[in-house]
Formats: sequence, structure tokens, C-alpha cells
Amino acid sequence: MSSAALDRRALREALIAERETQAPMLRLQLTHALLPPLGDLLDRLEPSVLGFCWPYRGEPDLREFLSLWRAQGRGRELALPVVHEQAASMAFHAWRPGVPMAPDRFGIPAPQGTAVLHPDVLIVPVNGFDARGYRIGYGGGFFDRTLAALQPKPVTVGVGFEIARLEDVRPEPHDVPLDWILTEDGVVVSPD
Repeated sequence: MSSAALDRRALREALIAERETQAPMLRLQLTHALLPPLGDLLDRLEPSVLGFCWPYRGEPDLREFLSLWRAQGRGRELALPVVHEQAASMAFHAWRPGVPMAPDRFGIPAPQGTAVLHPDVLIVPVNGFDARGYRIGYGGGFFDRTLAALQPKPVTVGVGFEIARLEDVRPEPHDVPLDWILTEDGVVVSPD
């Protein structure tokens, strides 16, 4: 493994550890602060199918907000990623509160027995991000493979906390920049 890969792994773990050590009440306050700009952006983008991720390791928990978003618009669907094979892209399965769930290989709940959907907009968690829209994920390459495979490509919205902001993520050749990034401070990256 190269020293750059080791450095990136260490940076990823440090960023996740910093987020996880925040008091739960602070994370909740920061999450509530990013919901208004997220709602404004969803109003602007008008997705029919919105992909998002189950909260993991101290990430913003958007489930309640997105369930309400789904209920307030006719024909809106939510979808969660499911990893069917280690080196493949993810599939997005329909989700709503009450859908049967089972832990995936990472212990993250995934919908069981629901339809595969193609997101118009995809909310992507960020462990680290920079002003060019690049992110540090969990190192498995799942989102990069998925974004390369999905056609048409969904609009991507990174969501995270300001503590994840970096001067330069030092993207690797396969990294795909996000279209938007939002934090509790509002829009950080946009295509405009």
C-alpha cells in the first residue's frame, strides 16, 4: 500500500473519530441546522426518487426529515443503497418507515424485498470534503463505482458537518466530485 493511501486511511479514521466524539446533542443541533438548506435544495432540484444513506458512525441522521419530504409530495420515493457484491456498484432499493430491514455486511440496515429504483438525486455522506467537491468516504469505492455506472447520472449532494472540511482531499484518479455539498453552514460547493 502506498504512503498516500496510508495517509488517506489515517485521515479518514481521524475525521470519523472526531465526528463520533462530538456530543450527541451537538450532532443533533448541527443536523437540524443543515436541514433548511437541504430542503431548499430539494425544492430546487425536484427529485422524484431521492437516494440517501442510513446514518452511520455519527453521520447526520436525515431519516425523519426525508420521510416527511416523501410524505409531502405526490410520487416521491426514497431509496437506500444495498451492496450485493463487494466489487460491484450499489443498487438502490425503495425505503419508507416500516419496510423490513436486515443488516448488510457492514452492519448497516438495508431494505429487504423492495423495488430497485434509480435516484434522480443522491445524498452522499462525507467524512471529509474540499471546495472542489471531492470527498473522503469509507475507502471501499462503492459510491465512485456506482456513480460511474448509473445512467443517467444522478445529481449528487454531499452532506456532512463543517469539521469535515479540508483544504484538499487529494483525490485519486477514480474519485468523482460531488455536484453539491451542504453542511450546517449551508451550501459549501455548488455547480453555479
